[in-house]
Parts: sequence; structure tokens; C-alpha cells
Amino acid sequence: MQNSVETNTNDINFDDPHQLVELLMDGAIDSVNSAKHHMIENNIALKGEDISKAISILTGLMASLDMDQGGEISKNLIALYDYMLTKLVEANVSDISENLEEVSELLNEIKSGWAAIPQEVRKEFADNQQ
Repeated sequence: MQNSVETNTNDINFDDPHQLVELLMDGAIDSVNSAKHHMIENNIALKGEDISKAISILTGLMASLDMDQGGEISKNLIALYDYMLTKLVEANVSDISENLEEVSELLNEIKSGWAAIPQEVRKEFADNQQ
């Protein structure tokens, strides 16, 4: 099962950090779901690759947080991302599919929050970053 994220780069607004975060979330969710599939099939190598992709994405998201501007939200996201990283490593080492399901659910919740940010707020944020 290959990751099914197919994005036309012409449709991506690289000046919109909200859209980029949503795309990264999609990639992490797809990788975790693919890892679940490979775990069921006992394909250890592909499971490990998919979990590694999800870990890389989460690590990138952690590194991109602005702790000064983000305040408490950034601190909470760091803790949540760190928790998910631990769950992914445990899933990889011990074949715990429940961990993958939990991480997938958490990523979907975060992605829903990002998607709910109104366009006006996104635009104002982007304008302030320039």
C-alpha cells in the first residue's frame, strides 16, 4: 500500500503556512495508516519506513513551532508531538497497532483544528509575516 497523497504543486501556496501544516499532517496521517497496513501484513521493512516518515514529519513540525509567538499552544503542541513520537517508536519496536491508531486519531484532531482556522485569520497572519 503506497501513500496516496498526490498533490499538484501548482495548487500549493507556499506563503500560507497553515496550508503547509495541513499538507504535512496529511503526509503523517497517510504514513501512519500505511504503517498499520504493513504491520498487519507483517512487512517489517515497509512498516519501519512509514513510521520513519511520520517521525520525520512530526520532528519537522516540532522544529517549526514559534515558542515566543505560540506561547502555551506551542508548548502543548511540543508535548503532544513528543508523546506521538514515543508512541510511534513503541509501535515500531513492539508492533503495537493501537499506538498507530492513537497517533492517527491525534493527528486528525490537530489537522481539524488547523482546517478550522478562518481564511481571514490565515491572511492576517501571512500579511504579518512579510
